[in-house]
Amino acid sequence: MAHQFNIAAETRRDAGKGASRRLRREGKIPGIMYGGGEAPVGIAFDANALHRGMAEEAFLSSILNVTLDGKSLQAIVRDYQPHPARRAVLHLDLQRVVATEELRMTVPLHFINEALSKGVKLGGGSVSHLMTEIEISCLPKDLPEYIEVDIEPMELNDMLHLRDLNLPEGVVIPGFVAHTDSDLPVVHLHVLHAVEEPVAEAAAASETAAAPAAGAEKAAEKPKTDKK
Repeated sequence: MAHQFNIAAETRRDAGKGASRRLRREGKIPGIMYGGGEAPVGIAFDANALHRGMAEEAFLSSILNVTLDGKSLQAIVRDYQPHPARRAVLHLDLQRVVATEELRMTVPLHFINEALSKGVKLGGGSVSHLMTEIEISCLPKDLPEYIEVDIEPMELNDMLHLRDLNLPEGVVIPGFVAHTDSDLPVVHLHVLHAVEEPVAEAAAASETAAAPAAGAEKAAEKPKTDKK
């Protein structure tokens, strides 16, 4: 079931760095709302409420129910400015949602059933996530919170590409063409010790080569006895 995020905002009259600092001292976060055929407007959010929402992964890939000065509308997060030293947001950009206009959004990939894969259970393989999110295009009603990637059918040395993703109906990857440079690898199940064995063999060979040398050094150090 899709998350429902409700967030309240108010129009702000002042602009500039000084006004933004005053808002943050008051426990608010400045932002802007634009798109949807309307003029951009400066807005402000309650800091605690916004941080609670942004603690959820789905917040950034969901359509938000925004109440702006008592008026309800829908929007998506287009950009935000994180605090450089702590987990906080300094500024948030929202884009109004129009039901008939397609959105381009970045959504996370959720990898499932890794432990059930034959390549992991029987082959002792390791799963490498080559991508953790993808950009998609769809109408607002079709926007998924995430895309699932099922690892269970994978065996050793298998690799899944964008063409293998099970996209929901109405969702596409912009610019994607199967079996071209745009068909990027997403996940690889490989042998965990494939790199480690040559290293171990090289170390053993080095120790073997070092043993005669050490013996020669000890022989050279042994004092000679005078013959009478």
